[in-house]
Amino acid sequence: MYPPSRKDFISLTLNDPHSHTYNNGKHRRQSCWRKWKQLSRLQRSLILFLLALLLIFGLLSYPSMTEQWRGLSDREDWLELNDREVKDIPPEVKSVLDQAEAKDPPPVAGPHMGPAVDPAAGADAVVGPKAPNVPILAKPPIKNKTFPNKRGPPSLQKDGNISDTVGRKKQVQEVVQDEEGEEVDKEKIISWRGALIEADQATEPPPSNNEKEAAAPPAPANPADPVPPEVSTGAVDRLEAVCDAFRHAWKGYKEYAWGHDELKPISRSFGEWFGLGLTLIDSLDTMWILGLKEEFAEAKDWVEKKLSFDKNVDVNLFETTIRILGGLLSTYHLTGDQLFLEKAKDLGSRLMPAFKTPSKIPFSDVNIGKGIAHPPRWTSDSTLAEVTSIQLEFRELSRLTQEPQYQEAVNEVMRLVHKLPGKQDGLVPMFINTNSGQFTHKGVFTLGARADSYYEYLLKQWIQGGKAEDDLLEDYLQAVEGVKKHLVRQTGPSRLTFVGELSHSRFNPKMDHLVCFLPGTLALGAHNGLPGDHMDLAVQLMETCHQMYQQMETGLSPEIVHFSMQASDGPNLIVKPADRHNLLRPETVESLFYMYRFTKDPKYRDWGWDILLSFNNYTKVPGGGYTSINNVRDPVNPGPRDKMESFFLGETLKYLYLLFSDDMELLSLDKYVFNTEAHALPIWPSPPK
Repeated sequence: MYPPSRKDFISLTLNDPHSHTYNNGKHRRQSCWRKWKQLSRLQRSLILFLLALLLIFGLLSYPSMTEQWRGLSDREDWLELNDREVKDIPPEVKSVLDQAEAKDPPPVAGPHMGPAVDPAAGADAVVGPKAPNVPILAKPPIKNKTFPNKRGPPSLQKDGNISDTVGRKKQVQEVVQDEEGEEVDKEKIISWRGALIEADQATEPPPSNNEKEAAAPPAPANPADPVPPEVSTGAVDRLEAVCDAFRHAWKGYKEYAWGHDELKPISRSFGEWFGLGLTLIDSLDTMWILGLKEEFAEAKDWVEKKLSFDKNVDVNLFETTIRILGGLLSTYHLTGDQLFLEKAKDLGSRLMPAFKTPSKIPFSDVNIGKGIAHPPRWTSDSTLAEVTSIQLEFRELSRLTQEPQYQEAVNEVMRLVHKLPGKQDGLVPMFINTNSGQFTHKGVFTLGARADSYYEYLLKQWIQGGKAEDDLLEDYLQAVEGVKKHLVRQTGPSRLTFVGELSHSRFNPKMDHLVCFLPGTLALGAHNGLPGDHMDLAVQLMETCHQMYQQMETGLSPEIVHFSMQASDGPNLIVKPADRHNLLRPETVESLFYMYRFTKDPKYRDWGWDILLSFNNYTKVPGGGYTSINNVRDPVNPGPRDKMESFFLGETLKYLYLLFSDDMELLSLDKYVFNTEAHALPIWPSPPK
């Protein structure tokens, strides 16, 4: 008989006061090793062999697993829906989602679709991958295009030039990385035309994680589905197509954002900026022009019963003037309804404290309830375009009310700017100090954000006033010459004419989409008797703005492009990752409207029609509304931003309707002048000589 085996360890069990049991695990580890040692050599060899086979199989299957995970990652980038968000989905949509998840496995991601190649070159078109099957949003078929002088997607410029704003007060900065791994200092300082832009670059930052969670993408249509009728040009009444687009946008606003500033069509919610029903007021005259009587009546009822400016809220002087004051004045002129003039008078009087500064250059912000104005928190400067692009509206308010203080205040601003030092051949810096009344950040000149509408309003004030104010005309003509001398260049590959920027005598081939207002403005000047070479430049720039849409895979322009000036066969347009977003902006269709009115060339209508189709293909949200997108270079995953700017209804769709209309007397350009938010104001009779 063998003696009992000797235990060389102690198994100890402890109980805590809360009855949680803890077992010493040392004996388990030793037992496992003993069991392994007790196995025969053959058994151990078999186990090791099986483990080796599993390892080899795992390595072989790694690439396909990676692709599947990439596909899942793409879906998560689009949706990122957690359990909380799924609960918010309507029951009928949730049931469809459950069925889709049960039927369809995660898609395998492939290469992004590039632009179609010219068939004459003998190359095959690149076919894009199937996008995630997301039933929340339906997206029409991907647009296949042929791009001249294009062999594939343009390469990205890694070290791009950025407008320099030397001497600006530094804000708290965060270091981020762009898509190519570069570190970028982001400094958010100002909101321009609805877009939050950075100190050194007129672009919106990528969406935060919270914003991504709120936004789900349009899903591509089934290739087997019939092509929507609007894709076939000529088979559709283009005017009715614009009306349909407006009704669709209005449907989303009415259902999910009624009385609020902006619609968030993906999350079916709203955003507030000033809390003044911004989209509704911005859209009033558009509805009247389009003949949408029912929609106009319900909007007017809200203005009469709900709109109040007696609110303790800070508003931006410029944005409130061009969108709300301009919208009310325009609607008054179109309808003759005294309601809109009374509201305009109330708002105008509440904005006047902004002009109570040492220099008479207005502050950027004013509390319309308290009657107190102030500059932005980070600076005592105002943006030049903001203080020089409120004149049309305040001058018209004085004419209608016979109260001269409105016109006197804004005319004084123009007189001060007219004689200020710091200009360069009519070009002006982007900032002006409200205390000293002097330009700041001198040496930086652009026709993009913060300066664009200064040049536009020089011409339009001269037209509005019956062509009697010579200082305005002089400043405008000098500015156009300065643009031609310092900012106009051509690309190397295809000789596209563009307008760049100047920073301390250094040229930057960067052009904001905002600059696409210029062809229309130049054409308007030529129509009013200014030099014919203005029209020649307008034609050339209009082609470039068209190519900013045509050469993108979605058919929609990015916010900013850089141009190649090298004599090579490479791409003309270079788009950085941070600049690929589209905000439903109106500037290009605005200029197309002017160009068609003055030339009757049908190609401008066709270009506008292509843009409308692209908006419908990539930004239309089935539940109602249109959304800005993050990436115009990716037709599969354009990345909705979940925001519909008020100017999409106030400007973009209005200009498209006027472009397609055969009625040249509909807001005749010999009788009306449009403010920078597309609100029409009458041209005054010429004063007696």
